[in-house]
Amino acid sequence: MNIRKLRLHDIGNTLSSEDRDEYEKDYARLIQSPAFRRLQGKSQVFGAGSGDYYRTRLTHSLEVSQIAREVARRLGKTYPFLAKDEHPGLMLLPEVVECAALAHDLGHPPFGHKGEEVLNTILRARYGIPYEGNAQNFRILMFLEKRAGSERGSDLTAAVLLAINKYPFCLDDPSRMKGVYPMEWAGIDYLRGLWGMPAGVSTLEAQLMDLCDDIAYSTHDIEDGIRAGKILLSEDFFEDDRLVKRVVQEVMDDPASMEAVQWEKADLKDMVKRVLDSYYRQWKEVYVQYGREASRTRREMKARWVSKFANSVGIIDDPKTGWKRITFVKDGAEDLELLRTMEILKKLAWVTLIKDFRVQRLQKRSENMLKRLWDSLEDYDTGRLILPPDWVESYDRQKGAWPWERLVADYIAGMTDAYAEKVYTELFASRSGSIYERD
Repeated sequence: MNIRKLRLHDIGNTLSSEDRDEYEKDYARLIQSPAFRRLQGKSQVFGAGSGDYYRTRLTHSLEVSQIAREVARRLGKTYPFLAKDEHPGLMLLPEVVECAALAHDLGHPPFGHKGEEVLNTILRARYGIPYEGNAQNFRILMFLEKRAGSERGSDLTAAVLLAINKYPFCLDDPSRMKGVYPMEWAGIDYLRGLWGMPAGVSTLEAQLMDLCDDIAYSTHDIEDGIRAGKILLSEDFFEDDRLVKRVVQEVMDDPASMEAVQWEKADLKDMVKRVLDSYYRQWKEVYVQYGREASRTRREMKARWVSKFANSVGIIDDPKTGWKRITFVKDGAEDLELLRTMEILKKLAWVTLIKDFRVQRLQKRSENMLKRLWDSLEDYDTGRLILPPDWVESYDRQKGAWPWERLVADYIAGMTDAYAEKVYTELFASRSGSIYERD
């Protein structure tokens, strides 16, 4: 038995007899799934539908998958140990990483990070349980997704499931903010045990997917921000002490960032200034090189930074865990300077886009909508009357494993931005139209 290609609910792979590799089947199951299609209607930074140019969760996931696949291919040629099959968690197959990247954002609710924040706040305050986007990925893939021949989600291979699992922890521990819900953790923990995975570490494939997600955030969101006019390519903008202060504060307010790149060993304010200055000077050079055409310059800047980050990815030994770690590598050691640069660019996008007052207004509107949707569905006797019948039937069949509040969270989380607005309008706004319009 190939334990990397094992499926939890189809151990013998008898329910799909096509002459395809198991990872090819995983790829098909993902891109053919309703959950994947719905990503086109979910916000990345700007609301889905804000414009044809801006990224959605779908285009973001596709871009992450492309970067991850190419980096995995390069690393496979660079590190001989990857071809030795020493351990199932120390392999790096491009097709596995690609699938993981396609699935890594399935659990995000409508309205971006604000949607996740609202659902988590409600569930923790009222029921003492979390909502977490990474955990929701596994709710969808291992339970909610309906696929012919499977009663339990998409039933992906072990390699792809563990490549999605960048936070290998169970969320029944109150101290954990990210991980997997207990119901799905049982299967993930079984696979990790079968593979002999050390506690608290992710497979190389999961680590690469996670890093490529950060690469995409730190480059693509800035491209969108420039296109939207939120990031101004001028000296006044990049040399503004207020911008520097806001970026510094965002880094300091992010404990994960502070720990990951050892900011205590660097002059944070000075480095923010240097990175911003370097980015602006590079923009001016590329702008002249490409005939002062802003659209070509945006694309070239994005391509250069993606290439810079992607070509710096390598594998080192991690003395803290005794495992291997994927990170930026220079001269055989972790390149903390480049990691810090990426963090600064991520925070630049955050303070100029997410913290923009107009985006904050939209997020407040989204928060109000989600809270009222929740209040309408929270009571079982009322909610079952206005939920789609198949959701209620599924709940009634599996009450023991699926509390009502988790069903409500699953239903709201699966909405696109537009569908959430549609249901909200049906419940709270006067409107014309037929009640027989299809969802």
